[in-house]
Amino acid sequence: MSTVKRIVIFGTESTGKTTLAERLAVHFAEPWSPEFVREFWEVRGGEIKAGDLGTIALGQIANEDLALARARRVAFFDTDLLTCTLWDDLLFPGECPAWVRVEAEERARVHALYLLCAADVPFAVDPQRCFPDTASRAGAAQTWREALTRRNLPFVEIGGSWPERERAACAAVTAVLAAGGDARRAT
Repeated sequence: MSTVKRIVIFGTESTGKTTLAERLAVHFAEPWSPEFVREFWEVRGGEIKAGDLGTIALGQIANEDLALARARRVAFFDTDLLTCTLWDDLLFPGECPAWVRVEAEERARVHALYLLCAADVPFAVDPQRCFPDTASRAGAAQTWREALTRRNLPFVEIGGSWPERERAACAAVTAVLAAGGDARRAT
């Protein structure tokens, strides 16, 4: 079993996940994996269909596994397969392949920590985003939080200004590394 800790930057859209993943990677001099669906969206000209969900999941897995293979102590994931299932359910109800759900559950159990990014920063307009108003953002944020709490997954909420977010995330990761990866003991 790998001793590399897996840290997922998690949350609804436009909460600074990618920026935080990049900054954590620099701070800890470790790799991060980008969110695959963004790449897929751009290659496909902004079109995603239900039949693409398995391909998107495989791309997400490949990105995560590549970062994990390059890591020494910790790898940072800009979202994860669990996120894919949440979006699949929101955008394509009933279409998420069963194998994606099974793999998402298995992978979620081995992540050392989820950094749950709060939707308390300004929404950045992007054609890939769906929840621009305050009410829909709050509802989506609750969906992501419930995904973690329902599974009893270890997480730390990351909110506030950008410097506060980065400080809190660095402290949480440092605690996981110091605790030998036991996020429940570290938080």
